[in-house]
Amino acid sequence: MEKYKRIFVIVMDSLGVGAMDDSPEFGDVGVNTLGHISESVDTFTIPNLQKLGMANLTPLKQVEPIEITKGYYGKLNEKSKGKDTMTGHWEMMGLEVKTPFKTFTETGFPPELIRELEERTGKTVIGNKSASGTEILEELAEEEIATGHMIVYTSADSVLQICGNEETFGLDELYRCCEIAREITMKDEWKVGRVIARPYVGKKKGEFKRTSNRHDYALKPFGKTALDAMKAAGLDVISVGKIKDIFDGEGITEALKSKSSVHGMEQTIALAQRDFHGLCFVNLVDFDALWGHRRDPQGYAQEIEKFDVNLGKLLELLKDDDLLVITADHGNDPTYTGTDHTREKVPFLAWSPSMEGGGELPETDTFAVIGATVTANFGVEMPEGTVGYSLLDKLNTL
Repeated sequence: MEKYKRIFVIVMDSLGVGAMDDSPEFGDVGVNTLGHISESVDTFTIPNLQKLGMANLTPLKQVEPIEITKGYYGKLNEKSKGKDTMTGHWEMMGLEVKTPFKTFTETGFPPELIRELEERTGKTVIGNKSASGTEILEELAEEEIATGHMIVYTSADSVLQICGNEETFGLDELYRCCEIAREITMKDEWKVGRVIARPYVGKKKGEFKRTSNRHDYALKPFGKTALDAMKAAGLDVISVGKIKDIFDGEGITEALKSKSSVHGMEQTIALAQRDFHGLCFVNLVDFDALWGHRRDPQGYAQEIEKFDVNLGKLLELLKDDDLLVITADHGNDPTYTGTDHTREKVPFLAWSPSMEGGGELPETDTFAVIGATVTANFGVEMPEGTVGYSLLDKLNTL
């Protein structure tokens, strides 16, 4: 017997709520994305998240914890060895990543990889270093436009990113080069989690702007996930944002691409007005991409406030047989050194209009409670080899 006909899982990408015990092993000491955002800004208004218990997870300067929350709240610890997008999302759906994906943050990509990429694409590579996506455009986009060269860069994530001007380089050509790069980086010694096409427009410095025609070429998950189990059982698995890319399409029945995190919430609100049976899995990337990596706590705080407004609209639409879960995939403390993700605990906020109570849940040792809870609700067995356990029986309903 299902408790819920529809479950919405919304990932506020990078909204960590404090360091894990092993965070120093990842170079992250005293990190707290949400807490430090609050400390860094004068005003911070998040009434809907407050009602769901977000301020109960870590002290916030402007937002009081509340004694009786609307639903259940808790913190999830990451079992996998990593602090990146794919590791976090894959673990949510049951896969523990025991070997971290390759990163090339310090040195750029090896000469052998670059040589093969140049030979197979017919392009000269420029860049080949760790950089902010906006900064590398200011530095090299004019050269790329003038010469036809190809900007390749990485970040603190396990990614190989290629920039292409939509007018001069062309989207089709950019995607072709990225497909070649994905094939090359399947080798174990170069295996990155994602190759990302980063198209942009503009003709000179100060005008360059990345577009929503980004495309991620991710590794396929190394095993079956909760998404595969749901799809195999004939249930809807609707993705919003970059979820489809993160899982390379595996286990997805319908995918919506978002132009921004605000757009992603608007799409989720529209889906709440549709009839479906299963999971709506949402990633809102702007918290991470626009504000965390750029170390902008003010921008991050404002993005959370925009989310909170749309969250209020979503809450009004949810029915008694709907469940909403809000979480994150890692941290990205905008007050910390560097531009890397931070290893942190993440929120778990759960609410349904049919809940008879609320309160604090025990901390977990894995993000995989999310996938296990979703599948348990629909009476679906998690695939062999997955981790996690269901919290469904702790979410009391009338």
